[in-house]
Amino acid sequence: MTIAEKQEEIISEFEFLDDWLDKYQQIIDKGMSNPGIEPQYKTDEYLIEGCQSKVWVYAEYKDGLVYYQGESNTDIAGGIVAMLVEVMSGHTPDEILETDLYFIDKIGLKEHLSPTRSNGMLAMVKQMRMYALAFKSKRCED
Repeated sequence: MTIAEKQEEIISEFEFLDDWLDKYQQIIDKGMSNPGIEPQYKTDEYLIEGCQSKVWVYAEYKDGLVYYQGESNTDIAGGIVAMLVEVMSGHTPDEILETDLYFIDKIGLKEHLSPTRSNGMLAMVKQMRMYALAFKSKRCED
């Protein structure tokens, strides 16, 4: 499934929810169904800088694709990181670096997050792209 298809899937999960309390619940549910991060990666090394909550993201590179794990100690941040992991995992570094994460705007997330949460979400995206960039440059060296 492409990144765009994954984003469309998330958008369709939210489009029938009119009330923001329902949308927040959907985000929380996404976090609850997320497998999370393996305990050995729940360290300061994988903690996202710029998040008010504690959010850990780990990435690995296998067979030309990047796979992410992510988790948070709060419900909303946990749901956000789960959606980002869902959308970006299993793709090449180039696909991750070139994609427009339009689902964030389409589901109204950006406008309904507090400035600190919004900054945290941007920090998550930035870190995930940094992993992809690192894997891409490492691949170029090989």
